[in-house]
Amino acid sequence: MVDTSVCIYNAFIKTMSEAGDIENGYVKIKNGKIAEVSQGKLDKISDGDINAKGHILCPGFIDIHTHMGLIGDGMGQEGDDVNEGSDPVMPHLRAIDGINFRDNCFADAVKAGVTTVVTGVGSLNPIGGDMLAIKTAGRTLDEAVICRAGIKFALGENPKSYYTDREEAPQTRLATAALIREALYKAQRYMEQKEAAEDVTDLPEYDIKCEALIPLLKGKLAAHIHCHRADDILTALRIRDEFNLRALLVHCTEGHLIADILAERQAVAVIGPIICDRGKPELANASLGNAAELMKAGVPIAICTDHPETPIQFLAMGAALCAKHGLPRDEAFKAITVNAARLGGFGDRTGSVETGKDADLILLDNDPFDIFTNVTMTMVGGKIVFKN
Repeated sequence: MVDTSVCIYNAFIKTMSEAGDIENGYVKIKNGKIAEVSQGKLDKISDGDINAKGHILCPGFIDIHTHMGLIGDGMGQEGDDVNEGSDPVMPHLRAIDGINFRDNCFADAVKAGVTTVVTGVGSLNPIGGDMLAIKTAGRTLDEAVICRAGIKFALGENPKSYYTDREEAPQTRLATAALIREALYKAQRYMEQKEAAEDVTDLPEYDIKCEALIPLLKGKLAAHIHCHRADDILTALRIRDEFNLRALLVHCTEGHLIADILAERQAVAVIGPIICDRGKPELANASLGNAAELMKAGVPIAICTDHPETPIQFLAMGAALCAKHGLPRDEAFKAITVNAARLGGFGDRTGSVETGKDADLILLDNDPFDIFTNVTMTMVGGKIVFKN
């Protein structure tokens, strides 16, 4: 946060709010927040104000499913802290304890106009650690944190393959779901015992795993559920409903095959990575039209890179490919800005150019989905962190 005032003027503003697009507009920023958004010329231009030169001013891009900082850029095993494979149920892992905020991927993100990401553990465990929403620039990781966004769950091929190789459970989809249910039932009972305790002597013995799942059961955190195949997607919804969880279907690769069902079940999906191959059996039915089919059915979506599966700097390109294959352009843009922020649980902070929100803004010299377009400026919390 910076204690200064600045104005960006002569801009074509894509507000991503009900105000729509504003031609020849300006945005006033004070103490790291957006103070005013309006059309027209400034009465007075001060030193330090920024002439956008007619370029597009829009909210910074947002990716709500990555592993940034937990898989080091070019570091091999030394920089790999994304999966703790010693136990299939690890909800108490804190992403903040493993993220390398100095990793090169954060600089790549800033240069590509990505100002906010959700990052966290991988998908080897049926229940992994937490998912953390952070800004991509700042002095320290602690200062960059927006909020804890969720707890990571995983269904299907990843946990099954890993633990089969270790000759441990879970070795089937049945066991994966059973372990998740067992942990949630235990946490539910533990929570009820704590709430019923009249004094400290009635409290259950401290259980760090159950403690970690209580915010999830209370709806304060969302379940981020890795699921590709249609049957795994429906298992995710089954568990969601059994425990009355808020849930994001992460990847949702075969969502287009059951889009009408997902809409009826009021599912929410995070689609991606978009730029990838069909590198494992679960991806056999991957389709670039997935996002369009889900949106058409009425399923709220965001688009992700799953960095480093697809490098973070290609987030906008992934959205562009979804637009090329049927997703309306405005919806594709929302999927990496305002809708991503809302689904991630921090729409009150960022995702649109509106008064009171964080001044996380980018300037683009052309169409956001044109491969030749350049990010000419990235601002995080009112501070310019990249200028081209």
